[in-house]
Amino acid sequence: MAKGSQLSQLKSALSQAGATKPQQGTKRKRSRNEDVDRERKAAKLREIQQKMNPFDVQVAKTKHDIGGRKVKGAVGRPAQSRQAGIQQRTKTLLKEYQDKDRSGGILDRRFGENDPTMTPEERMLERFTRERQRESKGALFNLEEEDELTHYGQSLSKLDDFDNIGLGLGDEDDEDGQIDSMTVQKVHFGGFESEEDGDDEGPERKKTKAEVMAEVIAKSKEHKFLRQAQQEKDEDLRHQVDQELESLRSLLYTVDPERSVDEARLNVAVEAPNIGDQEYDKAVRELAFEQRAKPKDRTKTEEELALEEKQTLEREERKRQRRMRGEDSDGEDENRRRKRLKQIGGDDLEDDFYGEDAFGPGLQEDGVGESDEDGEDGVEDVEDGLEDEDGDDYGESEEDDVESEGMGSAEEGDGVELVPQRKGSAAKSVVAKELPYTFPCPGSHEEFLDILEDVKDEDVPTVVHRIRTLYHPSLAEGNNLRLQGLTGVLADHILHISTPPSPRCALLATLIPHLFALSKAYPTASAQHFVEKLVLMQKNLRLGLSRGPTKSEIKTWPGLPELVLLRVVGLIWSTSDLNHPVIGPARLLMASYLGLCRIRSLSDISSGLFICTLWLQFEDYSKRFVPEVVTFLVNSLLHLSPHKIEDVTSLPGSFPSPDFGTCPELRMDAKKARKLTLGTPDLPAILLGTESDQVKIDLLGTCLTVLERFADQHKSLDGFLELYSPARAIIARLDVDLLPEALRVRVTAISLVLSKLLKFSKQQRAPLRLQMHKPIPIPSYAPKFEEHSSNYLKNRDPDHERNEASKLRRQFKQEKKGAIRELRKDARFLAAVKQKEQQEKDRAYNERLKKAHASIEPERAEEKAMLREKAKEKRRAGKR
Repeated sequence: MAKGSQLSQLKSALSQAGATKPQQGTKRKRSRNEDVDRERKAAKLREIQQKMNPFDVQVAKTKHDIGGRKVKGAVGRPAQSRQAGIQQRTKTLLKEYQDKDRSGGILDRRFGENDPTMTPEERMLERFTRERQRESKGALFNLEEEDELTHYGQSLSKLDDFDNIGLGLGDEDDEDGQIDSMTVQKVHFGGFESEEDGDDEGPERKKTKAEVMAEVIAKSKEHKFLRQAQQEKDEDLRHQVDQELESLRSLLYTVDPERSVDEARLNVAVEAPNIGDQEYDKAVRELAFEQRAKPKDRTKTEEELALEEKQTLEREERKRQRRMRGEDSDGEDENRRRKRLKQIGGDDLEDDFYGEDAFGPGLQEDGVGESDEDGEDGVEDVEDGLEDEDGDDYGESEEDDVESEGMGSAEEGDGVELVPQRKGSAAKSVVAKELPYTFPCPGSHEEFLDILEDVKDEDVPTVVHRIRTLYHPSLAEGNNLRLQGLTGVLADHILHISTPPSPRCALLATLIPHLFALSKAYPTASAQHFVEKLVLMQKNLRLGLSRGPTKSEIKTWPGLPELVLLRVVGLIWSTSDLNHPVIGPARLLMASYLGLCRIRSLSDISSGLFICTLWLQFEDYSKRFVPEVVTFLVNSLLHLSPHKIEDVTSLPGSFPSPDFGTCPELRMDAKKARKLTLGTPDLPAILLGTESDQVKIDLLGTCLTVLERFADQHKSLDGFLELYSPARAIIARLDVDLLPEALRVRVTAISLVLSKLLKFSKQQRAPLRLQMHKPIPIPSYAPKFEEHSSNYLKNRDPDHERNEASKLRRQFKQEKKGAIRELRKDARFLAAVKQKEQQEKDRAYNERLKKAHASIEPERAEEKAMLREKAKEKRRAGKR
């Protein structure tokens, strides 16, 4: 390259490359291929630019250069890469920036879519018309069209051939030099023979194109005519069937159920029209008598069913009130009843039958005790179903002098009453009468007892069901709150009817389903009510324990109502949950009873055994371990059975037995026990204070059975060996010879079961061993690796996993740097674009401002000149 300044170097380089412009006056020879010359010229210019600007090429020095090896990234062109990045961002990022605030849409160009004056039917009709018009444009020569084909206004059906059709070859035109069609047919194409010679012998003459087309048109017209005739025939038949549709509809939908089948068939045979199709006529007749042809009622919603049930109850209550007042039923009701009666056939599924369990006795689908013909009221049948033979008032189960034996309701008055009692109500005779159909929703247990004052026990579930029906949540706004209150009322009534001395277990079993349904519908309110009861029981237990757990006059164990409440809690709520707002407090309360209360009588043992059975049912699925249960069962076994254990110190295991030997009267008499048989303990009688050897034998049998069930439930525990070995030792030391035969067999059986379970548990255990260490490997003498010694060693880690991890970290670091770098470039690019936009806005604003100033300046100059003239005139006037 020549010496001198960069400008001189550039000029010399351009002249050597031949890229300079030709001088004026000289003729430039035109190249044969200008595109090739243009590309060569551009390449030379790029080469000169690279030579003149050494900063456009960036070369990275290599520490260990090896000849012939190409290193990726050794030579870089930052200017070109920068320009390529700008171009790429212009295509992508700039496009996104420009379309940032734009929202696309679909322009609906369908006919009439934006016309508010047209209805949807008019729009569809107009679109269909236009579509048919478009289709008809492409079917101008369709032979299937209904319009008759014409040629020059003359029908083609009247023409036998294409002769003399618009060709102008008749005899009149011979003078013009044209040849007629006959000459053409005979001479040019027919040969020089006559028709007679050709008809006698010889091959068949080939048809001309006109003849072929005529035959095609004739066949097409014939097929079209046949189709039209068949269509007209079908249309006439359809019209005839439409005319007779009313008679068929009357047969299908308004068949009189009291009319005999033979009469109906005869009428159909007379009324049915003869349309010529015997199979169709037969099918119509069969359809008229088919059961599926009758319309059925749709499936009603829950709200509709509840409304119908409420209306039925209210209607029957009005009828009952009229019967009580001695008013006769009117004739309209009688006729309505007779119309509702239907004839029961062989295909009757009786799916519209209402059982007596729905609303109670006396309430049927058509009314209460309605007769078929005489119209007599069925009051006698209802009274027979609801009559109280003994004349007792089941609504008043107790007199004033009988107090509840619930938790904390003893004679001493220690504690708070759990079961609400009615005061000032005495037993009185009940006059049997018909059960009402409507009842008010009770807000408290006192109101519910007033409702059940003259109701028998077997009718109480019917009363509850009718109350739930009348106050269904979908019928009124406040029914939800009323039914929530009914949940607490039912819980209180269950405790009320389970109170000694006359608990009504049969009624209890019938009320639990209603309480379960209400608790499922309103779980929050029901849970709150049950928790309040459990809290009250816990307070009474704490009060009893504070007064002295060993005193016989202080009641600490739960009574029959409390036990029934715990049983109902287990039936209504899920007992397998880890945390439950109702079952959790119930578990704690049951464990407190078993662990803190002291045994003083057989009623205490019976209460504890009942709680143990509840634990057995609670933990049937979750298999949780309850140590208080096993402790209580072993202590009950020591209290009831004859054994050879003298004092507490000789007891096997570490079970706490604070009451051992304090109640010797609880142990059964050996002489009397041998003569008795094993039975089932009567819990209500035992809780009332019944004590006998038979009761002790029954409780002992129950204790052994429950202990065996718990052993089978806890057999998978790690501590089963330590838990049931003492129980097995105590059972082995019992005096089996002093027990009855059935009880002796049970003791032997449970002893064998425990022995097998303990043996299996012992076999599953393994003795403790020293800790097993990992064997010391043979030294590999690998060189010591130092991470920070050099970059070369960092990338040559002998540990493959560590090397791969470091490689991934490096790649992640590089990608992160590259992403940050690209994001910064994007930000700079967008900033430059925004700056250009702002500069363009400023330039346009300045131009508008300059134009405004330019338009105002002449006026302002004129104004100033005028002001100057006025000032001069004033000065002149002053001088004068």
